Amino acid sequence: MPNIRRTQHLGLIGMVLIAVAFAGLQLTAVTGRASPDTKNYLSYALSLSGDSREEAGRRAIAYSCASGQHAPLEAIPWTSRKTAGESEESCVRRLNDSVAYWSRHGNTSGMTAPFANHRFMAIFEARPGYPLFLVPFVAVFGATWGLWLAGLVVALAGSVCVLLTLRAAGASRRAGLAGQALYLALPTGTVAMNPLSDGLSLALGTAVVLGCTLLLRDRPRTGAGSGSGTSAGQGTATGQGTATGQGAATGWGAAARQGAAGPRTGAALVAGGLALMFLVRYSQALLLAAALAGVFLARSGWLRLKRRPITPVLRAAGLCGALAASIYAGAHLLGWPMGQDSAQDLLTHHYQRPDLPNPWPEFFVQEGVFWSAWLRRQATYPVLPVLLALSAWALLRRRSVVLPIALAAGAAGLLNQAGHPNLAQLYGYRLIVFVWLLPVLAIPLLLDRPVRGSSPVPAQSEKVGGGQRDGTVGVAQQLREGA
Repeated sequence: MPNIRRTQHLGLIGMVLIAVAFAGLQLTAVTGRASPDTKNYLSYALSLSGDSREEAGRRAIAYSCASGQHAPLEAIPWTSRKTAGESEESCVRRLNDSVAYWSRHGNTSGMTAPFANHRFMAIFEARPGYPLFLVPFVAVFGATWGLWLAGLVVALAGSVCVLLTLRAAGASRRAGLAGQALYLALPTGTVAMNPLSDGLSLALGTAVVLGCTLLLRDRPRTGAGSGSGTSAGQGTATGQGTATGQGAATGWGAAARQGAAGPRTGAALVAGGLALMFLVRYSQALLLAAALAGVFLARSGWLRLKRRPITPVLRAAGLCGALAASIYAGAHLLGWPMGQDSAQDLLTHHYQRPDLPNPWPEFFVQEGVFWSAWLRRQATYPVLPVLLALSAWALLRRRSVVLPIALAAGAAGLLNQAGHPNLAQLYGYRLIVFVWLLPVLAIPLLLDRPVRGSSPVPAQSEKVGGGQRDGTVGVAQQLREGA
């Protein structure tokens, strides 16, 4: 019992230390993170807080222009801001003039300030979840500290979901902590801290990934035929004494609690996470749900060929497919901008030029231009290719329920970037950020020894000191290092 509690405390201490180290690093850049879209979300949040549209716009402009005066965030990795070339006064004057211009030209309604034409601002009006999330932070702490704290909460929440996902998939404590650290150290952590909707969408995506893992994983059997009685009984009968019997009982109790967090909890996380993502960034929610459904269908076909059970995978595919259809139908019924609008936005410079009768031929030309430049960028700065190669190694060397889910998350990131082939985003990470979930979830598995079989919680037992314990996870893992 004392050893179990000590290892549990060690795991908790490790998680807290990683979070504290990340928060300390972020304190070196409380401001200076604003992008051109930040003022749109902030003005929306201030309007929800009770400010008039004009006052919300004024405060959002003040924050955005003040943030733009800070030097590039050299202390924070993965940032690509350029040195400010405009004074704060000039920035405020330019944005105020833009607000006055668009107010005179018909943009007189909505929650966001009229920084551009009404059709472009409708994109941000269709993302109410992130401004609503910001309301308590900016109301209590103001714009600067409120946005920073909101980003910190989002980043840490996503990292904890990654840790829980790896543990639920049967990975060791050190692998879970490695996943948490990778999430915070890679662009996933940087994007989460930026005052944009991408970070909150990513955190909700990690909750969906956790839910899918709970849906698909095997749960330890706790009945009489599963060996629990044998383990405890043998521990007492062979002179291991009460401590071994209690340790086995505690291990099986923890294993039973793990089993309780199964399909129902997983389904709730998947449905709830995607529902909230719909309000935050519905296009990414749609792509993630569709990618998960597609990967699960492909996996069910592979399992059928291997003559393995496919019911849990088919259920997960059906749930994600139904949610994808619901997200699309909901966005359509609400009149939110869809794929055609996104293509026109790109090709008409935010609708400032007339729409193209058929935007798709030119759109696909832009796709080719963007991805050619992106591949050249990866060749000169090959961090992502190296991490993806390590992820591929993990896919070949390990069998874990989390790996197909990580593949689906990475595919959702690629699809999201493909929907926005804008060369201005070539050096950024936010649109393609879900791709980085693949190395975050796959590489930590290399820290554990490979196991036979695809089940994260195998039923085989091994003898230890006259008693028995479960294989990879469950009792063996609980007794050795805690849940």
